[in-house]
Amino acid sequence: MTLELRNVTKTVGADTHIHPTSLAFEKGGFNILLGATNAGKSTLIKLMAGLEKPTTGEVWADGQNVTGTSPQKRGIALVHQFFINYPHMTVFENIASPLRVQGLGRSEIETRVREAADVLQLGPMLDRRPQELSGGQQQRCALARAIVKQSKAIFLDEPLANLDYKLREELREQLPDILGERGTVIVYATSEPTEALLLGGHTALVHEGRITQFGRTPEIYHLPGDLTSARVFSDPPINLAPVTKRGEEMWMDETINWPVFGEAAALADGPYTVAIRPHHVTPTEPNDVSIAIRGPVQITELSGSESVAHFRIGGQTWVSLAPGVHPYRVGDYHEFHMIPGQCFYFGADGTLAAKGRAHG
Repeated sequence: MTLELRNVTKTVGADTHIHPTSLAFEKGGFNILLGATNAGKSTLIKLMAGLEKPTTGEVWADGQNVTGTSPQKRGIALVHQFFINYPHMTVFENIASPLRVQGLGRSEIETRVREAADVLQLGPMLDRRPQELSGGQQQRCALARAIVKQSKAIFLDEPLANLDYKLREELREQLPDILGERGTVIVYATSEPTEALLLGGHTALVHEGRITQFGRTPEIYHLPGDLTSARVFSDPPINLAPVTKRGEEMWMDETINWPVFGEAAALADGPYTVAIRPHHVTPTEPNDVSIAIRGPVQITELSGSESVAHFRIGGQTWVSLAPGVHPYRVGDYHEFHMIPGQCFYFGADGTLAAKGRAHG
């Protein structure tokens, strides 16, 4: 199956929720909609699923215009972040409910429900009620109900957002195996860049109702086309600062400079914006070429596995993200190490001008 948006827009009164958008998805692998809350991800899913009609433009599936077709006739399944199960039904009955609506026979329903339950490790729980399940088991029940339909397209709107950390990690690992080989179009909305990277496939970056970039997930992570895309695909927020190229060096705030190589060295002299993700600004010297920068620590966030420090540098607030626990003290100057080879340089129009290292 193929699924395509052709110049679709969505306006409500004077507000534009979705600006002109064209996207094409194919079966196999995940298609991620990545963006902040209220970026437009849920609206795009509703338009693709037929829950809302576009103001202009068309939705096509398998070469047919389905813009005015109801969700029931599109052969789709939808899973929300708020898992919805029927409390008066058993797990078996919950999973079987869409098949009964389709009018399938008892034997086929039994076979398909048990297959879906086995895939999602729900076999021993088929006789239980949803309230007897954990949160993760309830969401697996909702997922089973989606995949048992053998839908042409499955839409997952932040399906793991309300689960605890451990359950999210488990289901993130399981979902590609559960859904990836079913021959359906899978559209998965998330606000977490890490989740997009773990799921792989293709990603559309969504910002204020616009698609800023679409392509293979690792490729657009490593080469964001513009500053907006770089911001969308970074959590914690990507570090930014104005810089000036002079000869073979970049200068920040007239006090910090570093040599540039490869395509960055070929840039014309003049002003740019440098961007570098927080995990490439470290409190200890990395096994890579780096430059030392110092600034006062403003905020620290420590956990058992990583440390985050917000600090001032070059007139900006930057963030360092590093594994382990580091002894930051708010107000103290701390030395950090920036890896120039991981910098992006954006021109005055916000488009990517060069990466610190040559492409590839």
